[in-house]
Amino acid sequence: MNEQVSWAEGFLAYLNGECHLSKNTVLAYGRDLIKFYAWLGNRDITKLKIRDLSAYPQFLHEQNLAPISIARHLVSLRMFYKYLQLEQIVTDNQAQLLGSQKLWERVPRVLSPSEVDRLLAAPQPNAPCFLRDRAILETLYATGCRASELITIQTRDILWDDGFIRVIGKGDKERLVPFGASAAQAVKTYIEQERPAALALNLQSKPDVVFVSYRGKPLRREAVWELIKKYALMAGIKKEISPHSLRHSFATHLLANGADLRLVQEMLGHANISTTQIYTHVDAKRLKEIHKKFHPRS
Repeated sequence: MNEQVSWAEGFLAYLNGECHLSKNTVLAYGRDLIKFYAWLGNRDITKLKIRDLSAYPQFLHEQNLAPISIARHLVSLRMFYKYLQLEQIVTDNQAQLLGSQKLWERVPRVLSPSEVDRLLAAPQPNAPCFLRDRAILETLYATGCRASELITIQTRDILWDDGFIRVIGKGDKERLVPFGASAAQAVKTYIEQERPAALALNLQSKPDVVFVSYRGKPLRREAVWELIKKYALMAGIKKEISPHSLRHSFATHLLANGADLRLVQEMLGHANISTTQIYTHVDAKRLKEIHKKFHPRS
């Protein structure tokens, strides 16, 4: 068993050192492997066949994981087996024979434009850090950036005159994303009126990141999740949403209004356009629902 643990450690080192994946991505693979090892128990990885591995997605399903999370776990497992192949620990990639991501993929949870409006209007002056929270919500929806990307945006990354924000994505890849007048005004107001007071409470350092806690420290990704949940509740949004829901909504609304798929791919920072194409499925589903509801012969 200790040997199998060392294989997992070697895999994460491989992802970090040779694949040059971001820290957050490597951590995500590590969490997925912990789940796999919990399922594996005392069994020998090298002896597992596809008939054994086929029970793993069902195990994940019983853990109440969403279909898209199950899909990611299966991708992690296939990558792990690929590493084991490279190290000549296994002769073939049995995990590659598991069902494709399409089996577990679901349409991302998307907010309607009116729900987005209600969410963005939820932070009110009686709430602490309401200018920061409004700026965060506006920025997430305006740029489609991930929560992990948002919290690393520095003041120098905001190109005010050009109307762009420089975002550092997965694999430390840099991209420029337009952020629009509404988000720009919200961020500017926060930086001028609220951020200085927060920084004054931090006696140890003055971080360059734009979004800080009320004590002037860099904001945690978990804090962004928490404020999304809080304001969704205040806005009366019943569906379960996260920061990624604003990213999904950003992409879906752009495509629904005629944006070019490759431009949306660039703004999202997707390496492969097939990842972006899931949002065309979202819009297609909506169109079919409208057709069914209103067409006289549906």
